[in-house]
Amino acid sequence: MDLVSSILTITIRAGTSLVIATIGEIMTERAGILNLGLEGIMMMGALSAFAAAFHTGSLAFALLAAAAVGAALAAVHAFLTVTMRANQVVSGLSITLFGSGLASFLGQRLGPAANNRRLVGLSGPRFGQVKIPFLGDLPVLRSVFDQDLVTYAVLLLIPLAWFYLYRTRAGLWLRSVGEDPQAADAMGIDVARTKYAYTIGGGLLVGLGGAHLSLAYTPGWAENITGGRGWIVIALVIFSMWNPARAIWGALLFGGINAVQFRLQAAGTDIPASFLNMLPYLATIAVLVLMTWWETLSKRVGAPASLGVAYMREEK
Repeated sequence: MDLVSSILTITIRAGTSLVIATIGEIMTERAGILNLGLEGIMMMGALSAFAAAFHTGSLAFALLAAAAVGAALAAVHAFLTVTMRANQVVSGLSITLFGSGLASFLGQRLGPAANNRRLVGLSGPRFGQVKIPFLGDLPVLRSVFDQDLVTYAVLLLIPLAWFYLYRTRAGLWLRSVGEDPQAADAMGIDVARTKYAYTIGGGLLVGLGGAHLSLAYTPGWAENITGGRGWIVIALVIFSMWNPARAIWGALLFGGINAVQFRLQAAGTDIPASFLNMLPYLATIAVLVLMTWWETLSKRVGAPASLGVAYMREEK
């Protein structure tokens, strides 16, 4: 029972950053904007959060810093794709390359002089586990109710995001912009403003996803701390069929395989470590293939109709 609880705890903790970023990208793509810059945004969010926490000692300020950096990078993507009508794939990949390179550079410059200005290997404030009385003492439920505050916030974020998207007028407007921007424009919805708002808001959440990595999951800063999670998020958006309620299942799948992989390595199995490190990504590819096959058979449509297509308002 302790082994099961341990694996579930790691699974939930590993999936938290993925859920935050996935919900952010779902909102962005629902507005018709494809953002492939998530890896760079998450890495910059992780760096800015840890650097802010290390120098100020404030976790709240660290989250604000990560959110601001994520929103700023997403705003660049919004300007290029909405205002300048640049190719969304090229713009997103540029954000990933820029963010990853900048994070690596700043990681060597934002540390204390005593450590040669490097942040690598330093420790700072972190989100500790907060056990909920009674529930946190139960054998299996303690894996859910003995987590950090960010994880608890994510448990509330999922139903709130679903309700906003499917049960509010603002959510209806968002979905209409992603499906048919011409019709939305004719209804009086400001398409450009909507795309800007949800691209920037989505980037904000992606930055917070990166912050959870450096402040809770693996506290500290290290090169390539995200380990490709930004690309996993892209896959999870497809897996969830652009529905926030389904995002948690994909994140738990990835987190669960991650937890089993750590356990197998700790047990000293004969399986090569390099192969174990591949497992989460192999599983993601397998799930995407199965989802594509299933959608083809059932002829279900999940992606917004105007996703990745630049909108140009017709002059009257």
